[in-house]
Amino acid sequence: MINDDRKGLVLVISSPSGAGKTTICKKLINEVQGVKLSISVTTRKKRNNEIDGKDYFFKNSIEFSKMSKNNEFLETANVFGFSYGTLKKQVLSDIQKGMDVILDIDWQGTRQIEKHIPNDIVKVFILPPSINELENRLGKRASEDKENFKKRMSEARKEISHYDEYDFVVINDDIEQAFNSVKTILFSERLKRSRNFGLEKIIKNYL
Repeated sequence: MINDDRKGLVLVISSPSGAGKTTICKKLINEVQGVKLSISVTTRKKRNNEIDGKDYFFKNSIEFSKMSKNNEFLETANVFGFSYGTLKKQVLSDIQKGMDVILDIDWQGTRQIEKHIPNDIVKVFILPPSINELENRLGKRASEDKENFKKRMSEARKEISHYDEYDFVVINDDIEQAFNSVKTILFSERLKRSRNFGLEKIIKNYL
């Protein structure tokens, strides 16, 4: 859906692993018109069920490095030895057409993007209901051994410590309520005067 009367926004959603961020992002994509998930570029191998250009843009390390040198990314990150990047041209094109772009990234990526588009970013942080609940959620993941679990909890606490860099904080003790809170934030931000191109024409009819 293209909306020529409104500039889109970049909705950044961050959280520690296990707080429900991925579920909320998927519900926004499936249930709200005019939003899309940013497709990242990555150097990791494509899995059997993944489609290039739909799940990720798969590049080798040389290609990724060249793109980075050409300033093609809004943000980049290294996760478990693989590079990830958000395409600047695609995101800027989408928001100019009135699309809202969702980014599922951490606090470091959020800082990078804010430097590029400080007026077009809306930052939401998702918290679990308690640290004990987060431990339960991560502990139930079958692949976790004790050392990996401790590492994930350490990373989660580090992520949570950056909550105050975000515009909104939503506690996910009920996924539907958390989703509705994020949706309300999105709808409210869409109404900002600075994002509505057609407002000036409408106002002229009142004066």
